[in-house]
Amino acid sequence: MLLFALGLLLAMLQPSTGQFPRVCANMQSLLSKECCPPWDGDGSPCGELSSRGSCQNILLSQAPLGPQFPFAGVDDREDWPSVFYNRTCRCEGNFMGFSCGECKFGFSGPNCTERQVKTRRNIFQLSASEKNKFLAYLNLAKNIPSQDYVIATGTYTQMNNGSNPMFRDINVYDLFVWMHYYASRDTLLGGSNVWRDIDFAHEAPGFLPWHRVFLLMWERQIQRITGDENFTIPYWDWRDAEDCEVCNDEYMGGRHPTNPNLLSPASIFSSWQVICTRSEEYNSQQALCSATGEGPIRRNPGNNDKSRTPRLPSSADVEFCLSLTQYESGPMDKMANYSFRNTLEGFADPQTAISNPAQSGLHNALHIYMNGSMSQVQGSANDPIFVLHHAFVDSIFERWLRRHRPMLEVYPAANAPIGHNRENYMVPFIPLYRNGEFFKPSRELGYDYEYLQEPALQSFQDFLTPYLQQARQIWAWLVGAAVFGGIVTAVLTGLIRACQKKKGGTSSEIQPLLIESEDYNNITYQSNF
Repeated sequence: MLLFALGLLLAMLQPSTGQFPRVCANMQSLLSKECCPPWDGDGSPCGELSSRGSCQNILLSQAPLGPQFPFAGVDDREDWPSVFYNRTCRCEGNFMGFSCGECKFGFSGPNCTERQVKTRRNIFQLSASEKNKFLAYLNLAKNIPSQDYVIATGTYTQMNNGSNPMFRDINVYDLFVWMHYYASRDTLLGGSNVWRDIDFAHEAPGFLPWHRVFLLMWERQIQRITGDENFTIPYWDWRDAEDCEVCNDEYMGGRHPTNPNLLSPASIFSSWQVICTRSEEYNSQQALCSATGEGPIRRNPGNNDKSRTPRLPSSADVEFCLSLTQYESGPMDKMANYSFRNTLEGFADPQTAISNPAQSGLHNALHIYMNGSMSQVQGSANDPIFVLHHAFVDSIFERWLRRHRPMLEVYPAANAPIGHNRENYMVPFIPLYRNGEFFKPSRELGYDYEYLQEPALQSFQDFLTPYLQQARQIWAWLVGAAVFGGIVTAVLTGLIRACQKKKGGTSSEIQPLLIESEDYNNITYQSNF
């Protein structure tokens, strides 16, 4: 009944965020390399008549990249999205979206001026009705075609450089599965050759900002298709868990009674078809995932290789990770030592922070532990546990940001693996987002975590936020005024002292400070100045 009611909301669909905008997936847009759709509100490209944005050339980062990808001009994702488009909408103020028709994360209202902070909650703290609604929303997303986005089924070369567009429709949930695949897929070099040491969403500094954007977009998409603007992604706090606590039919699906690798028939997720899981097949065919069904979700939690992942992460693992002061280090990939990012991602030991790709800790440990669809990087988002898991990983990232309060400059500006420098645009998102834009506290992006909230300080922080933002904009003037004021004060003080010396004698201001106790109450403080 709930799903039927949600289906009636299809007519309420609004623009979303994702991969290739449908309005730009055509020969004209590809040949002109321009994606500047009209905003529905005034019919002008990017809402220019309403001062929402304008069509502009894309400004690409020129910072040098790391040595991990020794090619140039062989992958459509290089200098994203310039292979497909070199002009897109650049939105003003708090507007966002491929046509500037939306509000930035953390803002709402017709003019995007109303700040908002929503709370993500522990899935076990949801009421029965809230939990059932979340499961219904997931299933709805799996069965509703995306109204605004399509996926590419061929490379730009296979599209004959734009003259033969190759795109297809996809449902809302699978759109995000496909984006995760596309960001992490291998580079097709022609023939049967591929380059595997490339990933625009993992194994480098952008891992945490990329997944932060991914979740924000996914969260907003669910809000749009359901009409529930208050929806937030729940998280699963897996610290010290002895087994997969959400792997039952009440939550994310229990174990099949006769096949331990499949989900229980009583779970709505048992009928889901996975996509983008056959990377070797795509590589041999030099093809992209076409998002056709490839079988049911597979999951056999706990029956994984214990030599690689002996247990689920502990509270001590998380606390040690949070104590690391460097966000990134060394080669800035999975071999980085003493790197908070690499330790949280799971390529470094959660007790020493020394890189050890043969072991899987923290984030990676959960994926390996699930022993199924979640354990293969490119197709891991097929399992809906993915969003619960990454919401909690993001909360750990948030704890680190609040504890260490890093400046934006802490995020590497250069020499990171391809796609991971601070000013690089994240693959494959349109509208465009830079890595550095999401290296900031979550409250500035419009959300918080229930277990991280500080009630006594929250309202005070909300009160101060707009004033602090204004202060950041004028800090240079404030510093200049302070320096000028100090100089003026020093000059005046010198003049006053010079005048006092010329007068001679002893005034009340130059009497000894040691005063007899009986005279203390008769003294009043005054200044000749």
